Amino acid sequence: MNSSPARRGFAWRCAVLAVALWALFALLGVLVVRNGEPPLLAAIQRAAGDRSTLVAWWLTWFGYLDVLGPVAIALLIVAWRAPAWRRQIFFSIAMLLLCWRAADFFQRVFDRARPLDWVVKHETAFSYPSSHAAIAVGFYGLWAVMLFWSAPRSSGRRLAGAALAVLAVGICWSRLALGAHYVTDLAGGALLAAGIVAAGLAIVPVAPFHIAGRPVPGQNRAV
Repeated sequence: MNSSPARRGFAWRCAVLAVALWALFALLGVLVVRNGEPPLLAAIQRAAGDRSTLVAWWLTWFGYLDVLGPVAIALLIVAWRAPAWRRQIFFSIAMLLLCWRAADFFQRVFDRARPLDWVVKHETAFSYPSSHAAIAVGFYGLWAVMLFWSAPRSSGRRLAGAALAVLAVGICWSRLALGAHYVTDLAGGALLAAGIVAAGLAIVPVAPFHIAGRPVPGQNRAV
């Protein structure tokens, strides 16, 4: 690992960001368990429920093992054929597993009941945080950023990154449309996943991962 001052500074910023995101995640969880969903957000959740159910059902499958398994296998094949992307692929799969398992763990910690107005499928796990939101942010959202800001930049990569960002948002929306989660569940999943990714970036330098056109300190631009 590059131990330059710039790299160490980037790692510390990521670590601080991770702690801040996890603190917000924990605070939000305590508040919603104690006080319930804020009225405005509850109204949004009810308004979004039972809308475009078929599309929502298709989108929600992107957070299930039936889709994630083949996607992970495809990425591993790409890693075998394209060594330059191995670090990013292994990092993204590690983030997927960590976000998924962490969300499942904290659902049991916070022990929040699911909404009662479910559509299509009655989820039996607890509600906060949403594992779908954690996967959407920590895996699909991560790939959206890596592709959009990767070097050398190209319209194809930017388009793929934008499509994955839309998919991540769509997955989160689908959980509201199917009545599977509250809005705060989605926010909690996103905060948890963003904190995990930030912690991962503090530990593992991932290239090509460029923020606002600037490479991660200590990384080479060529990929």
